Amino acid sequence: MFEDSLPPRVLHCVERMHTNAIETWLVRMQRHALNAGLPIDWHYHVQSIEPGALEGQYQEQLSDRVIRSRRSLSPPWAFFRDFHEVCRMGNYDVVHVHADLMSAPYLAAARLACHAKLIVHLHNGCMELPVGSAIKKALLREPMRRICLALADKIVGVSNYTLDIFLRSRPRRPGRDVVLNLGVESKPFLKASANRERFRRELGLAEGSLVLLFAGRLCSEKNPLFAISVLSELRKLEPRAVGVFAGSGAEEQPLRQRALELGLGGVTRFLGWRADIPDIMCCSDWFIHSGPEYPMEGFGLAVVEAQLAGLRLLLSRGVQQDTLLPGSCIRSLSLAEPAAIWAQAAYSQLEETPPNRGQAARALANSPMDMDRALADLLRLYQP
Repeated sequence: MFEDSLPPRVLHCVERMHTNAIETWLVRMQRHALNAGLPIDWHYHVQSIEPGALEGQYQEQLSDRVIRSRRSLSPPWAFFRDFHEVCRMGNYDVVHVHADLMSAPYLAAARLACHAKLIVHLHNGCMELPVGSAIKKALLREPMRRICLALADKIVGVSNYTLDIFLRSRPRRPGRDVVLNLGVESKPFLKASANRERFRRELGLAEGSLVLLFAGRLCSEKNPLFAISVLSELRKLEPRAVGVFAGSGAEEQPLRQRALELGLGGVTRFLGWRADIPDIMCCSDWFIHSGPEYPMEGFGLAVVEAQLAGLRLLLSRGVQQDTLLPGSCIRSLSLAEPAAIWAQAAYSQLEETPPNRGQAARALANSPMDMDRALADLLRLYQP
């Protein structure tokens, strides 16, 4: 299928080259491959006609690599008709779709247009479709899943959970149904300045404050309101505790309001999206992940990063075991437990020696999340 002298020509199908986890990971993998001197030929088909932040951040890598659809996703038939034409004219060896269940129409259009290897990449286990009608969701979910299984040359999950929930107890087909852990960089965390005093001054927090960090989208799916409740209870045990929320989303205003109701307005900070997450994490004390236990998160990238930053972790049982490194300081709790129990767990962690960043980096290097190993596994998907 591929010419020996040329790397496979790959079309990644994503939403937008913005700060979303999928697109950020892909660009980091592309940069890592180029820095390692590996020849790759990747292109990105995006739904949005608006440029994303990554296109400015990685302009040299992406300037001629992003293909914008001429049509919006509504109506879908026009969008996928144009996508069919992109595949027909692009001479791609691989079409790699990162759209979970919505990969089905991409696969159908690509299969009719060319002879490329088709890959479905599953990044979460929610098995939801982006349609407003609950009836449509129920009617389309299983047919879309079956189309993916029938047309894809490979089904790839970011964790064992995401793959198995999609297969629905169907045995994995050797060589076709595989797990590919996301590659994570440890260098930004080893190089982080970790100037705790300056960080607290910049945020107007008291010197010696202990930071409970929530990093991610502020949306109901991430359950950030529970983190506010934990902070309220934690301050009863440790008055130096403060809350920092790095991210944005629809829940930001309700979070601000709840913080005021609980008397936490003076000790809670909302930073919005930040590019210096390694520095923020390395200046914090705890990381809290209060996401739902079902459906589980596909792959908790922020959970891995928090371990690399040497943070104490408070995790709901919705966090995948795939993302946990040996030697981390972790409390795994049920969301059925009251916030006071979570607070007590956080308080008890103060008696433990915080994890070492160097030790966490070494643990990562021996895991499937190591950048070199993850890149090798990714490129192996494209082999004939």
